Amino acid sequence: MARIAVVGSLMMDLVVRAPRPALPGESLIGRSFATFVGGKGGNQAAAAARLGASVAMVGAVGADPFGEAILASLAADGIDTAFVRRLEGEGTGVAVPVVFDDGSNLIYALPRANLALAPADVETARTVIEAADVLLVQFEVAPEATLAALRIARAAGVRTILNPAPIAPHPGEVFALADLLVPNEVEAAALSGAAGEPVEAQAAALRALGPQDVIITLGERGALIAIEAGLRPVPAPRVEAVDTVGAGDAFCGALAVRLAAGATLEEAAAYACRAAALACTKPGAAASLPSFDEVEEFTRRLPA
Repeated sequence: MARIAVVGSLMMDLVVRAPRPALPGESLIGRSFATFVGGKGGNQAAAAARLGASVAMVGAVGADPFGEAILASLAADGIDTAFVRRLEGEGTGVAVPVVFDDGSNLIYALPRANLALAPADVETARTVIEAADVLLVQFEVAPEATLAALRIARAAGVRTILNPAPIAPHPGEVFALADLLVPNEVEAAALSGAAGEPVEAQAAALRALGPQDVIITLGERGALIAIEAGLRPVPAPRVEAVDTVGAGDAFCGALAVRLAAGATLEEAAAYACRAAALACTKPGAAASLPSFDEVEEFTRRLPA
């Protein structure tokens, strides 16, 4: 069984559905409102667990109802939450995704307790990080905690995947400690310093920052792999998108699981594209993440 450690964020998503973005100064009547367990760290942990991995989560929540709901949701997916701190003085992180009729979205994130995650908290989880096949980290917790996790994993020879989302201040060392950097198009443009250039040029600029390999996710167009030997496009299957929130997290979790199982980078990216596509067919973030059986059935139905 693949062993995945996730050091990252835990959020409660307050999801608004609306016909389109509101103009500055405009009040726009929305279509619906719902709450979902989210956070990039928690989503990626859930994605990996539902695909059959043994997952340990390292993070922080507030001592409040949102935190309790998140811990219960993680436990329901079989995720080890022994290293999730409950903080009395901080509220659980909250995100407000706004999903539009065309399936696109924008997200306002308030990390709150996530920013209180400290290197000392990561150190207490050293054993599960060192025992993992893959470590997954993002940019939604305190950067010092992310850096501490990457250092532990590198010293132990654990493969590391950095999803640099959302864009936030970070120590440059994180890129050199990442075996695999997985940004989306917006993040790739911002981090590469090559905004306006073709995505291929951005991928090359990102590899120059220090990661061994780069995968840029391209939404409905799939992904682009950049390795020393060159570039490899990976197509995505077509689906009817309902809600794209969580698709990137489904991709990262699935990628980690397949790489931990010994798949090649291209094989793992193709599998991750299928998982991400399925996540777009359901509303919510964690709620939309597919199971192993769902991905297998979806794969069987794809044209040869």
